[in-house]
Amino acid sequence: MALLPILRYPDPRLHTVAEPVAQVDDKVRELVDNMFETMYEAEGVGLAATQVDVHQRVIVMDTSEQRDQPRVLINPELIRVSDEMMVGDEGCLSVPTVYDAVPRHARVTVRALGRDGQPYEFDAEGLTAVCVQHEMDHLLGKVFVEYLSPLKRERIKTKMLKKTRDQQKRR
Repeated sequence: MALLPILRYPDPRLHTVAEPVAQVDDKVRELVDNMFETMYEAEGVGLAATQVDVHQRVIVMDTSEQRDQPRVLINPELIRVSDEMMVGDEGCLSVPTVYDAVPRHARVTVRALGRDGQPYEFDAEGLTAVCVQHEMDHLLGKVFVEYLSPLKRERIKTKMLKKTRDQQKRR
């Protein structure tokens, strides 16, 4: 397994719409394994392939307290969403140290393929529902900061660009 570099906002590649996975093969399973290693190392709860510059509809996540319930979503789709919404602070591995309130459906039903290529469905609420919606946005080329006001978005963009410049100077 290998750690993959995570794209940082405002990298334009984060706005690429992911393509469906045609076949779950060894290459896709290797991507899944590498994404899990990357997500756990970065202490995240979810990671979309878009964030590691692979533009396929693949998500890994683990919202469990013990970090021992990995879930793979290949070609995920929301088949039901609740009318009830919830607002909570979200963060993102592509926008480190930034957290802000985003409205999400409180409950969702998801259909996806697992690591084995077999279809499955599950119901999610709370953090898991938020995580699914957040990561699925990535597959559509959307970063959570796009839910924020233009002023907040611009401040975050400026902060991220400054952070990138500072890191490059230190190298």
